[in-house]
Amino acid sequence: MRVLITGGAGFIGSHLADRLLADGHEVRALDNLDRQVHPTGERPGYLNDAEELHVGDVRDHDAVARALEGIDTVVHFAAAVGVGQSMYEIERYTSVNSIGAAVVLEEVLKKRDEIRKLLVASSMSIYGEGQYRNPRTGESGIAPGIRPESQLAAREWDVVGDDGGPLEPEPTSEAKPLRPTSVYAVGKRDHEELFLSVGAAYGIPAVALRFFNVYGERQALSNPYTGVAAIFSSRLLNDRPPVVFEDGRQTRDFIDVRDLARGCALALTRDGADGRTVNLGTGRPTSILQVAEAIARGLGKQVEPEIAYQYRAGDIRHCYADTRLAEELLGFKAEISFQDGMNDLLAWLEGQQAEDAVDAAREALVARGLAR
Repeated sequence: MRVLITGGAGFIGSHLADRLLADGHEVRALDNLDRQVHPTGERPGYLNDAEELHVGDVRDHDAVARALEGIDTVVHFAAAVGVGQSMYEIERYTSVNSIGAAVVLEEVLKKRDEIRKLLVASSMSIYGEGQYRNPRTGESGIAPGIRPESQLAAREWDVVGDDGGPLEPEPTSEAKPLRPTSVYAVGKRDHEELFLSVGAAYGIPAVALRFFNVYGERQALSNPYTGVAAIFSSRLLNDRPPVVFEDGRQTRDFIDVRDLARGCALALTRDGADGRTVNLGTGRPTSILQVAEAIARGLGKQVEPEIAYQYRAGDIRHCYADTRLAEELLGFKAEISFQDGMNDLLAWLEGQQAEDAVDAAREALVARGLAR
């Protein structure tokens, strides 16, 4: 394959490039080297020498057209990333994410006879709350809405059912109704619907993969809007406590970036998921507090997490992946345990420096009433 990865100089894109290059494929990246992610604005040192880099914006038709020359497979990862920031930089996020995807697709269609596969990164954020069951009635597959403001203001964190009792989280399947609660999540829903609908209309196989919480080496540690593992690492590297919202017992599905890259490679080389949306996660829930404690312990920092007992607009309580469809369609199952993945992340962190911009990001949310 001759693969173009938009956003291919970033955290996930570079790991997928490594995987594809090792398998004998050719890889080109189109990336704008956004300084929020790449502070120097230069080619990252971790990029494989064999990965060709085009610097440009996915909203620039000419840049995308040049990057597509000689390409037969397109992976669209380029996006402005940050749930909280998306709620006040609405125009920028909508432009980069939705318009960027539209431009990529228009340029792909000019070469549609040469394109064999499209893959787009979606996100677990489009689900909103995860999937639940009622332990008192046995009912499963419950898709609750966002928790009421009055409940969160009372610091009552658990999702409750119609009978007033707490619900229990269960694996979230691809069939769950989508209830995005942020501008970022709305854009990710746009991504998968745009690629799947255009692919179907023009007969180009397309796959949308819903990424759960990805962590690992090369995360942008100085970007306060990136994944929680990187945010906590940035704080601890500067001997400051990780800030944990709510009570810290909310759970997510943390998948090592190397597992995720393997799942993406399978989606590109197999046709089982063509035309479908598929979760990529581990199927195992881990609390936010566990992540903070694991990183602090691994870095040898005697710093306790700061449990804020605050909540952010649109935050959810629990969401972890139902992985059965990925196993059935792609033969994919995550292989790296949370502990092993964290050990590798911690080994990499030992040599890193990070600018801690978390307080400023938090203050921006508080000033706009988005953290309460």
